[in-house]
Amino acid sequence: MPDDLFSQAATERLEGRSPLAARLRPLRLDDIVGQDHLLGSGRPLRALIEADELSSVILWGPPGTGKTTLARVIARVTARHFEELSATSASVKDVRLRAEEAQRRLGEREVGTILFLDEVHRFNKAQQDALLPSVESGLLTLIGATTENPYFEVNAPLLSRSVLFRLELLDDDAVAELLRRGLDELGADADTDAIEHLVSHAAGDGRHVLTSLEVAVTLARARHQPPTVTAADAEAALGTKALPYGRDAHYDIISAFIKSIRGSDADAGLYWLARMLEAGEDARFIARRLVILASEDVGMADPQALLVADAAARAVEFVGLPEAQLNLAQAVVHLALSPKSNRVTIALERAYEAARRPASHGSVPMHLRDAHYRGAADLGHGGGYEYPHDHPDGWVAQGHRPVELEGQVYYEPSNHGEEAHRAGQWRARRNETSHPGPDAPQ
Repeated sequence: MPDDLFSQAATERLEGRSPLAARLRPLRLDDIVGQDHLLGSGRPLRALIEADELSSVILWGPPGTGKTTLARVIARVTARHFEELSATSASVKDVRLRAEEAQRRLGEREVGTILFLDEVHRFNKAQQDALLPSVESGLLTLIGATTENPYFEVNAPLLSRSVLFRLELLDDDAVAELLRRGLDELGADADTDAIEHLVSHAAGDGRHVLTSLEVAVTLARARHQPPTVTAADAEAALGTKALPYGRDAHYDIISAFIKSIRGSDADAGLYWLARMLEAGEDARFIARRLVILASEDVGMADPQALLVADAAARAVEFVGLPEAQLNLAQAVVHLALSPKSNRVTIALERAYEAARRPASHGSVPMHLRDAHYRGAADLGHGGGYEYPHDHPDGWVAQGHRPVELEGQVYYEPSNHGEEAHRAGQWRARRNETSHPGPDAPQ
């Protein structure tokens, strides 16, 4: 009995000392902020959870978006037994042990088992293969959580037996709601400027913003009771200055920045870059905008522009400020001086328009269909396909779209920069493709 009392007391003290994000972890689906596309009324994932008919799933999303939180809520509402493992420490032996226990539980009490595997991408092939038989048979219902692209990190057989749900970064409204709950939990208040600063630097990560709030409240509490978080507290907690301009100006300045580079004005681009960095703007936000601009406004006129912008974005993560400001500046100058073309953007919009028209949903031509599996040839798959590498020029005139769409033009090269050098060959080859392939009507 004394041991039980001490254990209970220790648990209570740990709960009191646990991070704010852990203390605010929701207990019901309705308490989860964000992810309305998955958990809103009538959405498939919510319906499966509420009916306790969840099959194996992979929850994919950035840190702090609620993957573990969602799994813990499922644990509370399911009638099935819930087990939790972390891929950072679990072994093949642990997986097999959980499968054996699930088999016994099902046989003795007719109770199914859900296994939550956090950071499933950390499992190697052998460990994932050990899961496969139990998931395939339904003995274990897997909930895998990962921050990495599951198409690269999760074995194809395991992924094919799971439903993939992607969690998105929290929007500003969701972050603000988390901050309100955090302030209530901590018995604190906050200035509007402090809230806006914390929201603007959350980067969609709920756990990060609550951790920052906890630090800010501690700083405020050292001055007075009850604590009121100021912009200075938020700055100190985040290690970044608050922007000396409001939200409207924030969007106005990034708009001026983009339009200056699009207009090939390197000096103006550098000015707005310096203005944002001096104000404490998130360098990752600036880098993301440059990566987008490289494809949206430069495109094939300078294919290297995307590589330069991507390298600058990586430098922001790898080097960090203040040094990474040089990498951002180089990207700004490169993009501003690059020839401009928005033809990739226009081509994609045209392709989307075609793909959305029901009449354009033709079948894949026979000569383009997969012919690698047994029996595919008997179905006519791959028949008439000409392998480009067998031809002297590495190219052959043949159709690559449903016959209903052959002849439609989406990409029309500009006469700027590198794109101009490639335009002639592209147009000539497109015109030379006079027959769409063996499926074409005669």
